[in-house]
Amino acid sequence: MIKKIFFQSIFFNFFFLKEVFAAESGGMPQLNPEFWISQIFWLTLTFGILYIVLSKLILPKISANLELRKSQIQDNIEAAEKQRKDSESKLKEYDNIIFKSKLEAKNIFKDSREKVIKDINNKKENLENQINEEIKKAEQEIEVVKKSAPEKINKIAIEASSELVKKLIGAEINNSSISAIVDDLSKKNGDKYYGN
Repeated sequence: MIKKIFFQSIFFNFFFLKEVFAAESGGMPQLNPEFWISQIFWLTLTFGILYIVLSKLILPKISANLELRKSQIQDNIEAAEKQRKDSESKLKEYDNIIFKSKLEAKNIFKDSREKVIKDINNKKENLENQINEEIKKAEQEIEVVKKSAPEKINKIAIEASSELVKKLIGAEINNSSISAIVDDLSKKNGDKYYGN
């Protein structure tokens, strides 16, 4: 408030006191109060024309340009926001695909592992069955050989004894008497050798 009063008093002092600002010859004419009205007129006219040119020609172009830029910036911001949302959704889809792929690969690996283990167990079981069958066959063959062994041994013993007696004595002995002796000995000693 005090500043306003101070500036008003200075303005009125300059305006009404001609003597203070009277220009002498060779002085500054713009400070002479006689020329103030013409100065105010030209000042008003110049700034009025400048105002009209600025407000009607230049400022509308500048404001239209600013509005255009503002709308372009807004469009760019909206497009960027849309791109960001799209990229986030694509990233989520990508993460989903990777997660599903990992689960699928894990399941495939698990299934393959189970299948391989099952195949190995089946082959192992088949191999064990084949080995057991071979062992049974071998045991049966051993049992057959074991059962037929005393007869073959007796037959060989009879033939060898008859040949030996023939060479020692020089005469042939009846095979039935030698076979009776061999049978008798095999019955006595058979349990010891054949486990019968």
